[in-house]
Amino acid sequence: MGVTMREKLKVFATDHHSKQLWTNHFEEIRAGTALATHDVRLQDINTDGIVMRMEIGDHARQPYGMLHGGVSMLLAESAASLHACWGVNLGERIPVGTEINGSHLRPAREGTVEVEAVVIRRSNTLIHHRFEITHLETGKLLSTGRVTNMYRPANMQ
Repeated sequence: MGVTMREKLKVFATDHHSKQLWTNHFEEIRAGTALATHDVRLQDINTDGIVMRMEIGDHARQPYGMLHGGVSMLLAESAASLHACWGVNLGERIPVGTEINGSHLRPAREGTVEVEAVVIRRSNTLIHHRFEITHLETGKLLSTGRVTNMYRPANMQ
């Protein structure tokens, strides 16, 4: 088996995070995950939130040709869960998704979608993000919702 996510994230075994650190390591973080399969790209990350993009292709369409709602939720949870790692010493604690809810507002068949996840509230045990998925070519909001992650000790299996 290849390198585990825990090994990939060792570079974040500190609470000193920066956009440059994330940009430098994003390719190895996404390797072997759904983010690589769907070619999701990191656009921006900071203390307040994260922005990622994905081209709509056959890998992301449902049988009627529209962006699959499950792929939209994958983007939302991936963005929020990755951002939940920001400023956290991942050698001590890790975020685990506990809730996602979303509303699909309109379809898209092609082009690029952008997910932005912004912190609503962060505590020692939970972090809540709101997300919006936008179709870049039209500027229209496709989906919106919330994601909650719980922080647990990194040594738990």
